[in-house]
Amino acid sequence: MEQQHIQAKLVELLRSDGIALWSSPYTTGDSGAGRQHMKELAEKYAAVVGLPLVDVETALENVRSQAVSKGKGNKMFSETQVATLDVFLPAKLTKGSRKRNLATKLDVTTQNLKDMICEKCGVKHIKLIFNGKTLISDKRLDEQNVKHNSKLMVVKESEPEERRDVAEVEKKARMDEESLQRTQKGFQILSERDGSEDPTTTPFLEIADQKGNPLEIPDGEKKALMLAMGFHEKGRALMKRKDYDAALSHLLQADEQFGKCGSTLLNTVDNYAVLQLDIVWCYRALEALSYLQDSKQRLCKAEKCFQRCYGEQQERLMKIKGSAGGEEVLFLRLYLLQSLQAYLEGHADEAKRKLTKVEDLYQRLCVDQEKMTQVMALGYSEQDARLGLRTCHGDVEAAVRHISQRKEEKEDLKKREQRKRRRRIEGINTLVELGFSKDKASQALKKAGGDVDRAYEILLDFDNLVDAPSNAAGSQLELSMQDKIDQMAYLGFNREMVEAALRLSDWEVTLATQLLLDNQGTLPTDLLSPSPPSSMSEEPSTSSESTASGSSDADLVDEVLQDIPQHEEDYLDLTLEEESDLIAQIKSFLEKTHAQSS
Repeated sequence: MEQQHIQAKLVELLRSDGIALWSSPYTTGDSGAGRQHMKELAEKYAAVVGLPLVDVETALENVRSQAVSKGKGNKMFSETQVATLDVFLPAKLTKGSRKRNLATKLDVTTQNLKDMICEKCGVKHIKLIFNGKTLISDKRLDEQNVKHNSKLMVVKESEPEERRDVAEVEKKARMDEESLQRTQKGFQILSERDGSEDPTTTPFLEIADQKGNPLEIPDGEKKALMLAMGFHEKGRALMKRKDYDAALSHLLQADEQFGKCGSTLLNTVDNYAVLQLDIVWCYRALEALSYLQDSKQRLCKAEKCFQRCYGEQQERLMKIKGSAGGEEVLFLRLYLLQSLQAYLEGHADEAKRKLTKVEDLYQRLCVDQEKMTQVMALGYSEQDARLGLRTCHGDVEAAVRHISQRKEEKEDLKKREQRKRRRRIEGINTLVELGFSKDKASQALKKAGGDVDRAYEILLDFDNLVDAPSNAAGSQLELSMQDKIDQMAYLGFNREMVEAALRLSDWEVTLATQLLLDNQGTLPTDLLSPSPPSSMSEEPSTSSESTASGSSDADLVDEVLQDIPQHEEDYLDLTLEEESDLIAQIKSFLEKTHAQSS
């Protein structure tokens, strides 16, 4: 990091002085260094930046050689359309510099480039990250906006241990990829559940505000938001296990899903800001913070999102929760990453200013271990104790009252939601007893705001069922396959014949009804499919598609639910151990820089 800081400062000076190191007299005709002129320039800048001459000489030569290499690449691209890409390798794949220049055409697929990198580095399974997104293997580079001189980051999909069997390594890579698919599948299933089933047998998730109150969100956005939050939680679980490569893949998927949500929604939840911090934290852990161009942009997005959600002075947060103590850990991490970013860009003063804010927050948020013990002695968990003490600024009695009150509020909210869900299930059952399908009853009851009588009126009005106006995708009442079978069976037809007729008529109720009437309700054997009647698993719904592993919906849901923390403020429960190490590291760099310049 020190070398990056020095180079950034020198680049600023070179730009200010209008010096082109790739030209004479600093670079000779054979692309070598003009030693005397480079030495004189190093002596001049060493006095300006207050750093040892040898460090400045090394940094200047690195800047010069990179500029010369870039110039050659530019010439090659203009003449042959062969682009040069800056590729940043994982630390364990190289002993020297982690940066590599690769020459390639841009009309090749990502897989072609991955094969080239794998061959050079002796690795089998990688992903390529460009501008915060995973490049798609079967798409061309230029189709994904990759250009000449673009910077790419290599993420290793599996990390083989020494002597591990190759087959086991490949199995691990497949499992990593399947983890993404299973996470998406599991949360798709959950996003389609509306709470009409018994929650003890059919888990159901709701999106809530900072106090745990369910938010009313249009169905289309709700699905995208739930997928985003699901990928985010899985990514956070992997971060806790220090599996930052896999975590980053999940977090970038979450970022993609958040992009499908409306800006109004993103202004009301802090999840998007927290996600940006987590992505940049992974960049830091993978030692790629200074390499990826979108790190700074993500930190800027996070800061703006926090301001919109919490208020400029956190007044909105204070109004909702009565305190901003817990959320201060997010600002600590934000300012810490901004400090590191500033240092790597050569802005020592800005890095120091941000670090001062970090240290102030750190002093306030470091919980006294003796106070933790006092709170935990009353039967509360370590997490409850830490969060409570931070919220109440170290006041033990206030923290205990706060924890107790939050638990009571949470229990009251849980009971209210249980009563609400019970009334909803009772309403659905009432409508089902009147002859309507469960799916149709559930949709009508939702449209009626829980009013059973109004839902009954909606169900009686067939036009409302088919042509109800829609405010968002998925909000319209639609006849599912099961609805159509129930509707025709209600007319007295045999259910097996109904399903066969619907299949033959491409699920058109009118045509299927006419087909059964023409055949007195029983289809001739030559019209019946030789294959056995299929279940509703063939309905085009994400909750019923099969997975690559063949797991049942219940298994997938149980799997993804394991990564959802029980405590709603788990994302605020940072021990600050990693933050403490990074604070010390940046402080050491800044002190060294100050000592050398004084």
